[in-house]
Amino acid sequence: MPTLSEIVDLLHGWYPPSTADSWDAVGLVAGDPAAPVAKVMFAVDPTLDVAQEAVEWGADLLVVHHPLFLTPVHGFAATTPKGRTLHTLTQGGCALLTAHTNADQAVGGVSEALALALGLSDLTPIRPAPGPALDKVVTFVPHEHAESMRAALTAAGAGAIGDYDSCTFSTPGEGRFRPLDGATPVIGSVGGLEVVPETRVESVLPRSRRAAVVRALLDAHPYEEPAFDLIELADPLTAVTGTGRIGTLPEMSLRAFAASVAEALPATAHGVRVGGDPDRVVRRIAVCGGAGDFLLDQLSGTDVDAYVTSDLRHHRAGEFVESGGPALVDVAHWAAEWTWLPVVEAKLVAAMGDTVSTRVSTRCTDPWQFRI
Repeated sequence: MPTLSEIVDLLHGWYPPSTADSWDAVGLVAGDPAAPVAKVMFAVDPTLDVAQEAVEWGADLLVVHHPLFLTPVHGFAATTPKGRTLHTLTQGGCALLTAHTNADQAVGGVSEALALALGLSDLTPIRPAPGPALDKVVTFVPHEHAESMRAALTAAGAGAIGDYDSCTFSTPGEGRFRPLDGATPVIGSVGGLEVVPETRVESVLPRSRRAAVVRALLDAHPYEEPAFDLIELADPLTAVTGTGRIGTLPEMSLRAFAASVAEALPATAHGVRVGGDPDRVVRRIAVCGGAGDFLLDQLSGTDVDAYVTSDLRHHRAGEFVESGGPALVDVAHWAAEWTWLPVVEAKLVAAMGDTVSTRVSTRCTDPWQFRI
């Protein structure tokens, strides 16, 4: 039987807390990392009803999307709704873990799950996540020292590109210099102009390894005063992670697409609201799980035909439709994000096999209960 810490490490590997927005509160909320875990339940919201369902089923861990405590608190007495939820879980021996904005952007995350649930293919992020900050280091050494320099840079953390390491590039050339009074040159003599066959060695490195790589370069370089360049590289924005997703599906009318959205998502009182010509042909679709009107400006003027998201505000939506942008399909926040639960459940089952039992809560925690 795995421990809670082992399950947490898996989830954090898929949805790293470091990728969450700065205002977010994600990770393990309650629970003993050393405790064994036999049952894991997944839900969107940590409501009291969901907590009671988890405890009644005998869950050892409840994984939710929305944080229980998004803002700081000074206590969690059972006299408040959030306190009652946590009290129910802890009294029942059930840990609580939140994966929120770190799960929104990830591969296998919320927006990707929503896109796949709607039948989209060829997915790319609406707003790609920035890649790790990279530098390029360039130095020049006599030919016979080129191999030792490459090895030193690699050992210090340079030269990793995707699934490859030891990545460097070298070109031959000539180095020219004149040692002045006070110098103790390795090659040549004070006052004499030297021309030395040299190899240019260059490699990329994570910016976090900059100091270590420069130290390694200086230590490995044979010259008293090594020449080197350190260049900050621009983010290529080639990440497969990021905010929202854009994909394609076979051409159909907006009316037919909206009907397919309603069929694909869990039923709610909110339903599916549509802004746009019902007969408009749509093929390129953008989605964002949760509240997504912050992406409207980015989608305006693109080749996207329709945008599926939640919590669109009246004036922003009205202006967007009037400006001729993509059609808008507004769905229930809970329903859109619920599509992620079977995905993360399947990932855990694939990783842990029959060592844990899993359950996806189908309890609708959308705040809107009915409509007239």
